[in-house]
Amino acid sequence: MAGKTISLNGEWRLGYAPENEWRRGGVPFPEEAPEIAAQVPGNVELDLCAAGVEPEPFFGVNLYAYRKYEFYMWRYRRSFFVPENFAPEEAVLRLGGVNTYARVYLNGQFVGETDNMLIAWEFEVGGMLRRGGENAIEIVIRSAANRAREEDYSAGVYGCDGNEEYVWQRKPAHSFGWDIMPRFPSAGLWRGVCLSERRYARITQAYYATLGVNERGADLLCKWRFQAGEGSLEGYRVRLEGSWISSGYELDEHTFEAEAEPLFTAGEFLVHIPNARLWWPRGYGEANLYEVTLTLLKDGREVDSRRERIGLRTAEIVHKMAPGDEGEFLIRVNGTPILAKGTNWVPLDAFHSRDIQRLERAHALLCEAGCNIVRCWGGNVYEDHAFFDLCDRAGVLVWQDFAMACASYPQEERFYAMIRREATQVVREYRNHASILLWAGDNEVDEGLDGSGRPAGNRYNAVTREVLPEVVRNEDPYRFFLPSSPYIEGGVARYDVPEQHNWGARAWFKSEFYRDTRAHFVSECGYHGCPAPESLAKFLPEDKLWPIGGEEWRAHCPEYRPYARGYDRNELMADQVRILFGALPDGLEEFSFLSQTVQAEAKKFFIERTRIRKWRRTGVIWWNLLDGWPQISDAVVDYYFTRKRAFEYIRRAQRPLCLMLDELRDWTHAIVLGNDGSFSGPVRWRVVDGDTGRVLRAGLVEVQANENAAVGEMRVQPGEKKLYLLYCEARGETFGNHYITGFPPYDPAQMRAWAKKIDQLP
Repeated sequence: MAGKTISLNGEWRLGYAPENEWRRGGVPFPEEAPEIAAQVPGNVELDLCAAGVEPEPFFGVNLYAYRKYEFYMWRYRRSFFVPENFAPEEAVLRLGGVNTYARVYLNGQFVGETDNMLIAWEFEVGGMLRRGGENAIEIVIRSAANRAREEDYSAGVYGCDGNEEYVWQRKPAHSFGWDIMPRFPSAGLWRGVCLSERRYARITQAYYATLGVNERGADLLCKWRFQAGEGSLEGYRVRLEGSWISSGYELDEHTFEAEAEPLFTAGEFLVHIPNARLWWPRGYGEANLYEVTLTLLKDGREVDSRRERIGLRTAEIVHKMAPGDEGEFLIRVNGTPILAKGTNWVPLDAFHSRDIQRLERAHALLCEAGCNIVRCWGGNVYEDHAFFDLCDRAGVLVWQDFAMACASYPQEERFYAMIRREATQVVREYRNHASILLWAGDNEVDEGLDGSGRPAGNRYNAVTREVLPEVVRNEDPYRFFLPSSPYIEGGVARYDVPEQHNWGARAWFKSEFYRDTRAHFVSECGYHGCPAPESLAKFLPEDKLWPIGGEEWRAHCPEYRPYARGYDRNELMADQVRILFGALPDGLEEFSFLSQTVQAEAKKFFIERTRIRKWRRTGVIWWNLLDGWPQISDAVVDYYFTRKRAFEYIRRAQRPLCLMLDELRDWTHAIVLGNDGSFSGPVRWRVVDGDTGRVLRAGLVEVQANENAAVGEMRVQPGEKKLYLLYCEARGETFGNHYITGFPPYDPAQMRAWAKKIDQLP
């Protein structure tokens, strides 16, 4: 039961000045510094641009104009009115997201300081408020770059491509420059600020876990913790009420409840729910949710309550660390194996205050593409409840990395304490969402250490072997923890572990590396695709659009970091076009089409190789859905939400029912009907010559739920280039797919003609 809240979002004043005396962290903010209007939530770069101080940061090479601001300090300030009767017990100032090192003042009094961008901060300020009058708040943010220089960097730490400054900073790794994001370490109040009433007697924790499901129902555990207002617990009661939410999200009559007189301020309910409506991933059943309310009462009067939406489901990962076919990485939900098909979720925007504006549209694309899983990549911030709510409702499983990526992080107690505090807050905040499948320790830290050349004992990472497992055991004991992605331990080689990131040299997408991977579960795998010319024109000067290359194109690769990656992503994209078509075209429009075609065929191939080899392969999470800024990348939808050709190819390839051709073996392609999910019944199928329209193979097959069916084979002349259109019909719907035979190079004009027919598929 929330008390009154005063929002402090909106317009603030923002001062800025170089932090010249950076060794003195407490240096006062210079009063003579210039000041501009600022928005909260916001980022300082956006305010500088809006005020006309600096140009649009995403256009051309303008991002380089912002480099100097990494060494600035910032002051946010505003005034606000507090009513006379506000917060009679406790008043809490909540900063949803501060980037990063800030000192907070209220009415001239020091409130506290922050040192982590990735979590929320709360301060008790009741004694500092002027009730019935105006109040002044001031937040001074240090230069994160200068603050980082004060840390000690031992020989054991490293950052991605030599960029070590981020290993001690709790900011998203991407913001220091990445192959998919620009360098904008940034500063600002990137999530909302508010002042709230809080009662001393209140619920402090509520945790829900489904302990088991069967044909009779589900067993729900509710762990609760509250704070009492008196020394005695006499008169206190705790009540749990739950009700199923129908597909229209209206409350239904299917309810349950429990109530207890607490002997202590911590306890639990174990409730059996007969005929429970279970939560299922997309394609496997309905994503049923229950609205649960936990209420704290004193002498029959409600003191506090918490209302949440949960799902009743069990989830497990069958994970066997062993090479090749001996290993396993399989998801089971409610005892049913799930073939995972999904995408990596990367930053929605380089400036995270704008994430919320892009969230719903991005998530709709996720669902439209047919994803049943999304991996929240460890180089990002943590998404807020709005994201997990959408996943809960849509039946999308969430693989959540903790926010560490591609580095060797400090192995000392002070860093462990930072991570422990962060992870505890994050897990407690989001653990009740049905969509969260697992917590993963980081992105590619094991992989980096495995290739570092260090003796085995010196690759040990206590952050993901001790600190984070302890947090998950304590705070979310019924959910799976994966130490790293990919997880490499026990002497198993990097490309022989069950779960892998399959990148390689990014040569021909049907090369041995991709075709014959020994991974059971591929959690990263991508391929470049050029944005549409109209999108490129929004962020590149007209005279720099063609030919590709040059400083403007490189700035949007991007390679703005201390050391380049060893390859130019624009050249790599061009080489991938050369592989499939033999040469580059003469103009941008044709280049964009050919590049997008290469990407589309590659992503389709990655998905189909997983589906055809089910259950030897158990999942693919391709890289990636949407760009977080205008760039050249593996995303299938660009920053402006313009879809590349790959989006529709993926959409067809990820349908629960999909007719596919396996790769050539001797003279033949096996014809496989993929069936992922709960459907069973008759399916008509046919293979059509894309050039003549002649039906080459056809049949009727009875499929079993969640199992593929081998329905025939096609004898072909190896090397002959042909288009086959593939159709399957079930329950009055027709689903289309395609397959192109032969080996590169292909004729661009022929590919254009085929593309028109592919685009007409249902």
